This record gives sequence, C-alpha cells and structure tokens, in this order.
Amino acid sequence: MNKKGRHQVVPFVFKGGDMRAKRKAVTLVEMLIVVFIIAAMTFIAIPRFSAATAQAGKAATMAQKIAAGIRYARSLAISNAATNPQGFSLNMTGSGSYTGFQIVDLSSGTVIKTETIESGIGCIGANDFRFGPLGNRLVDSDSLTISGGGKTFSVTVISATGMVKCTQL
Repeated sequence: MNKKGRHQVVPFVFKGGDMRAKRKAVTLVEMLIVVFIIAAMTFIAIPRFSAATAQAGKAATMAQKIAAGIRYARSLAISNAATNPQGFSLNMTGSGSYTGFQIVDLSSGTVIKTETIESGIGCIGANDFRFGPLGNRLVDSDSLTISGGGKTFSVTVISATGMVKCTQL
C-alpha cells in the first residue's frame, strides 16, 4: 500500500529465459511477395516508356548524324579546295519524308558517304547543302526538321559562317 491507502501496481517482468527474441528478418514468402509486386509494376511501366523513348533517341541521333554529315561535306570542300573547285554537297534522298542522305563530290559526281534514315523518323525540309572550296554555301537552302517519338529537331546552316546548328524544338 502506498501513502494514500491504495494498492500499488507493480509491472510483471519475466526474469527467466522463456521470452522469445523479437523477429529481425523477413520470411521467404514475404520477400517473394514484394519481389512479385515490383516485377508486376515494372512489366506494366517499361513498355509504355521504352517505345517513345527509343524513337525520341533515334530522332536525336539522326539529327546529330545529319548535322555531322553537313559538317563533313563542308570540311571536304575546304580541305580539297586546291583540287576540287566545285566543292561537295550533302544531298537528301527519297521524296516527301527523306529516307537518307549522300555526300557527293560535285566535280566528279562520286558518292563519298551514304546514310539511311531509320523508319519511324520523319525528315523534311531542304534537299541539299552545297559548299564551295572556301566552305561557303553555294545554294541558300532552308533547314531540315527531324522528328520522332514526340521530339522534333532542327538542323540549320548559317550562310555567312557555314556553322551547323542542331537544336531541339
């Protein structure tokens, strides 16, 4: 009894070795259930992202390839200026949406390089980019627009400098 005349409550405590330790690990069944839920969510989400992402990546890659091809045609025109007064050209192939491009020696008509645009990638705009022996543009052509997977890119050549720009729209 305490000072107020009430019975004092004393907590009951085990002092022997009969108490079981708290569980600190998960069972195999619990772990399999979690793995199954994560796998199900992954199989639902990945196909939705992968198709559009792949096409967008292909469009970006093709825009960079075309820009690199234009730069290459210009560098060929400059480096072969002494032997080739006509220059070089990057010509788009196909009609409507282009299917590829070729780099052509304008003095001999020889195709230096050919590239193909993958299906599912749209490419419209200027059909050629011609460069004279000083790297100057011989024809003032417009830009190209490359699109796929919800992304659109523009490849343009600045007439005064011959600089090639590839930008996402």
